[in-house]
Amino acid sequence: MTWRVHDSRRRRDERGSVAIEAAIGVPAFGLFIAMIILGGRVEIAKQSVEAAAYEAARAASIERTQSEAISSGKAAATSSLNDQGLQCATISITVNAAAFNAPLGTTAQVTATVTCKVDVADLAIPGLPGTRTIIATASSPVDAYRERR
Repeated sequence: MTWRVHDSRRRRDERGSVAIEAAIGVPAFGLFIAMIILGGRVEIAKQSVEAAAYEAARAASIERTQSEAISSGKAAATSSLNDQGLQCATISITVNAAAFNAPLGTTAQVTATVTCKVDVADLAIPGLPGTRTIIATASSPVDAYRERR
């Protein structure tokens, strides 16, 4: 009989431990989930910037003049970012079209670099402070035997 009394005291001593565990565990789990969401959203933003850089390089490489290549590349990158719904706080698009100065028969590459500064609040949790800078560079070959102006 004393064994039962001792057992009931033991049960009473453990009461409330689940509430304490939940008070500690639930916020930690919520933070873990928020970090997973932020990481996923950052990776999606990186893919969007990489796609914009690729499209800029490709659009620039099929033009006939250096000035047309630069303007076409910048327009393609801007359009790509808009189509993908990525909101950049600041954006920088650089198209290196020096390949158009290469003589015919020479292999050359057009390179595009897209830099996008994204607010972290746009990526994960509204109100979360900070920004993340994402940079992507892509190259595309210029046809070695295509006439250039």
